[in-house]
Parts: sequence; C-alpha cells; structure tokens
Amino acid sequence: MKIESIHVHQALLPVVGGAYRMAQTTVEALDSTLVEIVTDDGRRGWGETCPLGPVYQPHHALGARAALAQIAPALVGTDVDSPRAVARRVDAVLAGHGYAKAAIDTAVLDLLGQHLGVPVSTLLGGALVDRVPSYYSVTVGDPEESARAAATKVAGGYRRVQVKIGGRDLGRDVATVTAVWDAVGHRARLAVDANRAMTAAHALQFDRLTAAIPFSLEQPCNTVEEMESLRGRLYHPVFLDENTEDVGTVLRAIAGGTADGFSFKVTRLGGPSQTAVARDLCALRSLPHTVDDAWGGDVIAAACVHLAATVDPRLLEGTWIAQEWIEGHHDPDHPVVVEDGHIAVPQGPGLGVCPDPDRLTRLAVYGA
Repeated sequence: MKIESIHVHQALLPVVGGAYRMAQTTVEALDSTLVEIVTDDGRRGWGETCPLGPVYQPHHALGARAALAQIAPALVGTDVDSPRAVARRVDAVLAGHGYAKAAIDTAVLDLLGQHLGVPVSTLLGGALVDRVPSYYSVTVGDPEESARAAATKVAGGYRRVQVKIGGRDLGRDVATVTAVWDAVGHRARLAVDANRAMTAAHALQFDRLTAAIPFSLEQPCNTVEEMESLRGRLYHPVFLDENTEDVGTVLRAIAGGTADGFSFKVTRLGGPSQTAVARDLCALRSLPHTVDDAWGGDVIAAACVHLAATVDPRLLEGTWIAQEWIEGHHDPDHPVVVEDGHIAVPQGPGLGVCPDPDRLTRLAVYGA
C-alpha cells in the first residue's frame, strides 16, 4: 500500500453562538487544514490540523500548509504499512512543525486501520470503553454569565467544566470562579484555565484567594521555567497545557514534579502516535490528563476520541471537541458529537469518518 497522491484541503469554521474568548485571544472563525492521502489501492486516509488562531501557540494555518508543501512531495511512493517508518521519512525532510506532521500521522493511521479492518483505537493500544466523557469550556466572561453556562452544561450531562480566566482584573477572575463553584458545586469537577496569562505572582495570589474552592489550575504562566517556580507553592493541583509541545517536555515535567496532570493537544504533540507515548508516561505515574485538540471538525475529533478511548478511565479527564462551537460537519453521515456529556467512539475501520470533499476547498495536490 503506497502513497499515490496527497491532497490538501481547507475548511472555514465560523464560531457560532458568539466569539470564543480566551485570556489572550478572541476568535470568530477558524481555518482548518485537512490532508487526504490516496493510496495505489484506492483507499483514502484523512488527517486534520486546525490551530486556534495565530497567537494561541506558535502554530498557524498558513504555516501548516507551507510545512505540508515541503513534506508531501517526498512522501509520494512511500509505503504506509508502518506509521513509524512514515514518521521517520517525514522528519528526514522537515524538522519541527509537529502540528502539520500530526495531520499526516492521523491520515496514515486512518489508512492502516482501513487496510487491516480495525479502528484507529486498536492501532493505538486498544479501546477500553465505547464512549468517552467530554468536558465543557466556559469562555472568559462575566461571573453570572459563566455560572449560568456552567450550570446549564452540568444539567445536560457534563461532569467536568473548564473555566477560562486571565487577561483582566484578578478580582474578576476570583468572582467568576466563585460564581461557577456556587452554581455547580460537587456535581462536576472544575478546571480553571488561564492560558498562560498570569505571572507567577498573580498565580500565587489567585491560588490563595480561591483556596477554599476545589479545582485544578491549568497553565497559569507562560513558560516551563515559570511553571517550575510554582512547584510546591500552590494549594491547587497544576495541569500543563501549552507547554506540552513534545514528549520530551512531558517527560521533564513528570520527572521534575512540575505537573499534577496535563491537557494534551493531539496536534501540538505531533499526532496520535506521539500523544500515545505521552499517555503511557502518564500511566506510569498515575497522572490524569485530557485528550483533545485546539479546534477542528470531525476528523481531528475522531482522532482524539479514538485515543481517549485507550486511556485508563480513572486517568482520563475528558475530551473537548469544537462541535458545539461550529456549524455542520465534514462528514454529515458520521458526525462526531457530544450527547449527554459523552462522545461515542466512531465505528468502522480507521477513523470511522470520511469527509465530503464537496464541503471542502481543495488547495493543492501532490503526486498523481
């Protein structure tokens, strides 16, 4: 089974229900890049990468497409029976750019699953469940607005709520978290995500002002060094998110005791194959983590759910997908959706989703 051609597509994903507000960015539409790998036996495998704008992390849509333009021609004619061999070939033609390589890794896993007649979850170690818990992300907003949104989602079946804070007066953030806790209480686990917007001093202040409220504090500061400086000084458990740019950083954080858990983004870590390595490192230390991505449609959502299904359920904090913030699906016949706070693992070989090309804009073709 050899690669005959690689097609690069674009999907524009407007945000529905208002802008998505975070500490350091607000987005109203996202630009997703989909990779379609066609093999000489007629199979088609799909991957997707959708950075959350150009400033959330050092990933952006145009960068992904430039990286794919460098990678794709070198892959034409390559055998795809071994995802690790394909990854070595990819690394030989371009250093870095894991978020673009992630789309290739996902598409190769999709192809191999189709070829073997098994779901991607089997290739990643085997599913332990047939559905995974999701969690809801409450964007930066007024305390009352955030509390109402959280209470509504918990009533709808979500058992974990992430509250976005940062980029404003510290007292406003304290009031928001307090209001959400008053509205939700022990009916759901709380995560408070500053998306790197705090200094270490602000993180310490915030931690002490909210000491009576049980939650995990996600990525309050920008750098690994700042996060390491907080070690042993906070009441709340700390999760790393944006700093987890590769498996080596995850290993460093685990070895140094910097993190009590992680929020893993599949494309940031380079794809499902590399994220599975991070999953196994967490399993060795019984560290909880999420398995999700920054944004995107059914393809990246399916990849996240397949991997999440392989995680020890006691360690899985949940899987966030953008479905509630976007309109429509790449594959309307097999949509990946949240129901009662959970996401069913897609059925069928490979990813279990196949985008409708008529819903996409084809940008480039490499190979035949």
